[in-house]
Amino acid sequence: MTTEQLVNQIHKKKTFLCIGLDVDLNKIPKHLLKEEDPIFAFNKAIIDATHHLCVAYKPNTAFYEAYGLKGWKALEKTINYLNEKHPEIFTIADAKRGDIGNTSSMYAKAFFEDLGFDSVTVAPYMGNDSVEPFLAFENKHTILLALTSNEGAFDFQTKTVEGKELYKKVLETSKTWKNSKNLMYVVGATKAEYLSDIRKIIPDSFLLVPGVGAQGGNLQDVCKYGMTKNIGLLINSSRGIIYASSDEYFATAAALKAKEIQEEMKTLLSN
Repeated sequence: MTTEQLVNQIHKKKTFLCIGLDVDLNKIPKHLLKEEDPIFAFNKAIIDATHHLCVAYKPNTAFYEAYGLKGWKALEKTINYLNEKHPEIFTIADAKRGDIGNTSSMYAKAFFEDLGFDSVTVAPYMGNDSVEPFLAFENKHTILLALTSNEGAFDFQTKTVEGKELYKKVLETSKTWKNSKNLMYVVGATKAEYLSDIRKIIPDSFLLVPGVGAQGGNLQDVCKYGMTKNIGLLINSSRGIIYASSDEYFATAAALKAKEIQEEMKTLLSN
């Protein structure tokens, strides 16, 4: 999916919501545990109930890898279902990969070619030769960790290096990498006060923004400081939507939560 296609979907659906599919078997409705593939059964129900309210889904691969081969198979079935039934949806593999060149090439092939994701999250710590193999894929997007929403972000990301915060150096340096036009960035909603400075460096890039809802991030603040003329934001919500209920009507409850966010986004888009 191209950025233009993503922007078109945002305007068409009046939403820039991304739903995180972070499936924990200890949290899903108990009746689903009787299914042959409880993880996929849960995801399918959530997708069927919410696909018209969002423009992206983001499975965090750790929640699938934790269940071994069965979990990986469930991830494959989930992405295949999305690509076949809802090709207009932007898909994000939240894998946080990043390694030396030939290894990154294999990671990229795994997520872009084998599984067919539109994008993957990548850690920038090892530099350009660990990220450029992902950027080499046409019409695929690499979502670089820039300023994350966790408490530990302050351990390194905001430290001053040669007179400038490290996250700013990451942003500036990433713009020099080959095919940097394929970059998006992760910026946590709990760091909304940093968005003005971030937009000075990457004024037009899309930002994937986790942390709205359960982690305390504020949608209004994120949009005030981070929205661009082409929107430029994907706001992720995971637990607040997918675990809205644990009874047999969990998917309906998830849709109601997603609808609340979508309605707020619709208002923000019209302003």
